[in-house]
Amino acid sequence: MACILHIETSTKVCSVAVSEDGKVIFEKTDQEGPSHAVSCGVFVDEALSFAESHAIPLDAVAVSEGPGSYTGLRIGVSMAKGVCYGRRVPLLSVSTLKLLCVPVLLFHEEIPEDALFVPMIDARRMEVYAAVYDRALREVRGIQPDIVTAETYQEYLERGPVCFFGDGAAKCQSVITHPNALFLPGIHPLAKYMHPLAERDLMQGQTRDVAYFEPFYLKEFVATKSRDLLRAEL
Repeated sequence: MACILHIETSTKVCSVAVSEDGKVIFEKTDQEGPSHAVSCGVFVDEALSFAESHAIPLDAVAVSEGPGSYTGLRIGVSMAKGVCYGRRVPLLSVSTLKLLCVPVLLFHEEIPEDALFVPMIDARRMEVYAAVYDRALREVRGIQPDIVTAETYQEYLERGPVCFFGDGAAKCQSVITHPNALFLPGIHPLAKYMHPLAERDLMQGQTRDVAYFEPFYLKEFVATKSRDLLRAEL
């Protein structure tokens, strides 16, 4: 196992954690709003000081890769890269949508074994970024922008139970009314849940290039939809 600094800034919640040997030993979270420029730096300094005061060497830095807020992700990724350069440790990235699934797997035992997971990141209006996973976090459908209607996830709902969660899910509850739809409130991507995914990637050597790594910004949703509309009109 390893000691990993985790940074999560993809949504309005800013959080930082440190894990060692598969356990979270430090965690700070700010859920008061998008004040990442202030909170993230303070939390990272506190996390590094905590590790140093306990003589725990840092082995890697993990950061949420999105999809998510442009400003939030830039702050988190810049902070992560700075620590990687300064400490000469590798960079790991964790999908925000897979990260959202971790607390569901840990704390919602009532969910049927055959349920599919649809984590959602709010974009705007009835737009979300979403993916579809099974309980083993195998990709059933990849990440893509969705304009949510009653039919958007119909093919999965016809198969069995589907769990919707994340900050984009609440606005969809009045639209997705299929009896197999389950909505889980209060699920946020938090740094303290990153370690299972980050440790797996570190063990498998799946590190990122510190100089060239770029996260997945929600602004790409607008560009993608604009291109699709333009093609439809031609």
